[in-house]
Amino acid sequence: MLPAPEKPIVCYVTDRKAFGTQDALSKLRPSIHLAAASGVDWIQVREKDLPAKSLLELATFALDLGPPEKRTKNGFPRVLVNDRLDVAIAAGAHGVHLGQASLPIDDVVSWARRGIARKGFLLGVSCHRVEEARTAAAAGAGYILFGPIFDTPSKRSFGAPLGLDRLRSACQAVTIPVIAIGGVNAANGCECIMAGAAGIAAIRMFQEANDEDELREAIEGIRSAKR
Repeated sequence: MLPAPEKPIVCYVTDRKAFGTQDALSKLRPSIHLAAASGVDWIQVREKDLPAKSLLELATFALDLGPPEKRTKNGFPRVLVNDRLDVAIAAGAHGVHLGQASLPIDDVVSWARRGIARKGFLLGVSCHRVEEARTAAAAGAGYILFGPIFDTPSKRSFGAPLGLDRLRSACQAVTIPVIAIGGVNAANGCECIMAGAAGIAAIRMFQEANDEDELREAIEGIRSAKR
């Protein structure tokens, strides 16, 4: 289980397709670097359709960001890989994130306990209903991404936004950290924290950013929110 964070977690979830260009992968690396330099806590590499070799290279890039003076106080952000447990372990990533159609969380927990993953390996699950959050927590998930909280193009396939009330219910339903996702940005991120979320995750907030100082200010603004 992930311990309750002292300050809200801020996570960048990658989505190269959101760039909408043929060279989207090349644009993703500067975006990852900017997020890390701005002090993001987690980088979730969500490029599930990439070939294993390309995904491994991207995860390794995120894990080896430099120069050192641009890294966070912990050395670098925690890097999580979506779906591909094998790639996450091969890269030495800090965890794997599972969707509702991914490997069963209890299977992944079982494998992790056999020592195939690094100590402190994070296991997260995306949930869109409070009942799913309870199930994931009971199965051994270390944290939950819950959403979409607000309207966002990347999450419209999951239906209408869940809103802050359901986020609050999910946070109250489980004892593991709940991270809000879906249309979350610098303007509304604090609302998610005040509703009980342990942190926020976002795509556009990072991929549309081009100024390190502004992004750092946005991150610190969310971290300053009181639960």
